[in-house]
Amino acid sequence: MLGGDVGLELGLRVAESLKAALDVDIAPAETLIRPAGTGRDADFQCNVAMSLGKRLGRPPREIVDAIVATLDTDMIEYAEAAGPGFVNITLNDDWLAAQTARLLGDDRLGAPAADIPIRYAIDYGSPNVAKEMHVGHLRSSIIGDAVVRLLDFAGHEVVRHNHLGDWGTPFGMLIEHLVDEGHAATDGHSISDLNGFYQAARKKFDADQEFADRARSRVVALQGGDEATLVLWRELVAESERHFAKVYELLGVKLGPQDYYGESFYNPYLADTVAELEAKGLTEISEGAVCVFPPGFVNREGDRLPLIVRKTDGGYGYASTDLATVRYWTRDRGVTELLYVVGSPQAQHFAMVFRACESAGWLDAEHRATHIGFGSILGEDGKPLRTRAGVTVKLVDLLREAIDRAALVVAARSDLSGADRARIARAVGIGAVKYADLCADREKDYSFDWDRMLALEGNTSVYLQYANARVLSVIARAGWAVGPDTPVHLSVAAERALALKLLQFPAVLSVATTEFAPHKLCTYLYETAATFSNFYESCPILKAPTDEVRRSRLALAQLTSRVLTQSLALLGIEAPARM
Repeated sequence: MLGGDVGLELGLRVAESLKAALDVDIAPAETLIRPAGTGRDADFQCNVAMSLGKRLGRPPREIVDAIVATLDTDMIEYAEAAGPGFVNITLNDDWLAAQTARLLGDDRLGAPAADIPIRYAIDYGSPNVAKEMHVGHLRSSIIGDAVVRLLDFAGHEVVRHNHLGDWGTPFGMLIEHLVDEGHAATDGHSISDLNGFYQAARKKFDADQEFADRARSRVVALQGGDEATLVLWRELVAESERHFAKVYELLGVKLGPQDYYGESFYNPYLADTVAELEAKGLTEISEGAVCVFPPGFVNREGDRLPLIVRKTDGGYGYASTDLATVRYWTRDRGVTELLYVVGSPQAQHFAMVFRACESAGWLDAEHRATHIGFGSILGEDGKPLRTRAGVTVKLVDLLREAIDRAALVVAARSDLSGADRARIARAVGIGAVKYADLCADREKDYSFDWDRMLALEGNTSVYLQYANARVLSVIARAGWAVGPDTPVHLSVAAERALALKLLQFPAVLSVATTEFAPHKLCTYLYETAATFSNFYESCPILKAPTDEVRRSRLALAQLTSRVLTQSLALLGIEAPARM
């Protein structure tokens, strides 16, 4: 079987039948094999006849009949025509059982590794220095981390880079404010101090033109390498990075100091980037600024939209840094795929940057960039989540509240030690926050609801974690280890349904990875847990009628736990053995 993917194997069989019957060459993926869905008599449906009929100029039913007549039957119990141009396929029970048993000895549960690994660089997280991380940083961090884990598991090379906001006008005004207030780098300010200083500096910058002018001059001094300015700036960065490390450790996100590529990192590349754009004739002077006008982007009045690559005062902005970033990762680091996990409101900006990079030759057929956009987290009022006082929720406060609320869920377990309860509460609380985010289509907004995300029923991580713990409990009570050679038998409908669901893991994982869509893996996880629940209720495991049946059902239970545990890990969520 091809990588354990039943749908792909069926596609191969259909492609072979089309070649034999109609002398048509078609790739297995083009045969449009899909799971038939709940409530249908068949296991899979083949939908290729409609599109192929148009291509060949033949009636779809003729193609359906050709497939049914020539389809290899060693894995298929029966195939039949359905509707105007579909083939319903039901797998042979013995074949299905054998393929399920093969997963017992497969560490990857049938999921193939990439034949040709791709070198990715992924930008996610991206908090601002001198500010506490808030709920607005949650989605980028969680979604980015899940995408990294999925690509890693698929066998690709993934370079993480956290594009910290540590440069530009905000730091000019903050450092100037610190100088005004007589603060030194050795004062040992906390991240809360810096947050307050920044807010005070912002107010002063907006109200005092003389201070605003000095702040802009301080930016020039910072970019020019003034040592006194750099000393203060380095302390801001160091304290902020300590704060980031604590939050990422609590959140369980794969980002560390080795992944920090702040805006300051690209400062030495900015002048050369602009010079290359100028040399290629891609720039224009507009109101004293050097601009690139990517083709195809206009405002409502039809005026071209610019990317300002050098300001009238000689400084650089976000567009300059983003262009230099693409140039650096594709040219200097040999990355072929750039991923940006940034909110959907930035879609036009990235589209303009990518178009400009294509014109410059930094992006082409072999070097691509993708914006992985996402919606907002909303409160009960349907607006972006904030505290009752109307301020943005601090991320560390939200995560600690999640753990505290989860502690109430596990508090009733008197058989757990205090340390175990604390560990499980953390896994449950952080997992609930992550899963509530990942189980929704990332491009859409979602409402933050503590009761829903910590519920023991429904599509929540708590339900999945509990389901896995129950499976492990059954296996432990059996007192018998499932080996890689344990035979699987499918004599009951619920056994068969569970086996079929487990064999869908490779296909679902492939889609979730290639489409950067963790929610599709979440949907599959919930379906798997629900299918196991039905199996558990319908098929006694420890009290099975024979040893052979008991061992087979234990094998199915173990595979379920492995799929749940592996999938949750790919989402960055722990699966406690006890709940």
